[in-house]
Amino acid sequence: MFHLMYHTRLMNIEFTGKTAVITGGANGIGFATAASIARAGARVFILDLEKENPQGAAARIGATGISVDVTDKASIDAAFAQTGAPDVLAVNAGIAPQAPIEETSEGFWRRMIDVNLTGAFLTMQAAAGLMKPRRTGAIVLTASTNSYDGEASLIAYNASKAGILGILHTAANELGPFGIRINAVCPGLIRTRLTNAYFEQPEALKEYFRHIPMGRGGAPEEVANAIAFLASDAASFIHGAALLVDGGQMACKYSIWNEGIADWRDARWQLR
Repeated sequence: MFHLMYHTRLMNIEFTGKTAVITGGANGIGFATAASIARAGARVFILDLEKENPQGAAARIGATGISVDVTDKASIDAAFAQTGAPDVLAVNAGIAPQAPIEETSEGFWRRMIDVNLTGAFLTMQAAAGLMKPRRTGAIVLTASTNSYDGEASLIAYNASKAGILGILHTAANELGPFGIRINAVCPGLIRTRLTNAYFEQPEALKEYFRHIPMGRGGAPEEVANAIAFLASDAASFIHGAALLVDGGQMACKYSIWNEGIADWRDARWQLR
């Protein structure tokens, strides 16, 4: 008979006494994550570009804001010198401009990779170095459904987010022995400042949401809740995983919604 060698843990989303660092935390998913983890008791640091006013965002939730450029290793190291070794790191900083392949300049490409991929690597690397001596820590990367599919006019973004999964899988192998868990969330279409213009186009949304079983887009808080779970002790044996937060979009091969069975109202499909 097989006997469990470890004590099981009850579901517990609790961060009291822990230090959490969230990059790209002044807006959108990052801010929602910072707020969620702060409510659960953590000492939270919001890291973001100076122009995004991380100090102002942090003040709204009783956190601390630090101006940082994730493409600059010295800037990252200076930020962690202020935060100290984090118990939780949410790597969320990113950009998502669009351009067709033929209009994707080398500068455009490099900027996307620098922020979304190199920035994620440098941040994870710095935090892992601080976590290793403590033999504990949880890291959550923000990947995307675009880590898997090839949405048009987003070749640089798609490549950067596919690369996040490469970081995830490699780091899971290297960090696990040190008691450091690393996972990722893969959001679908979430209403944030970056996507708000798209959400203002009801006809485009209507067509897009035909392929999402839940019939709608997501809210930043819904992704933040997934990040908080993965970072918490409730996910103590979840490691190297990529969690889709997409309303079922990546499980859908054909259109789900049509006017024969549902109505389009309030920016979502709803069964009659």
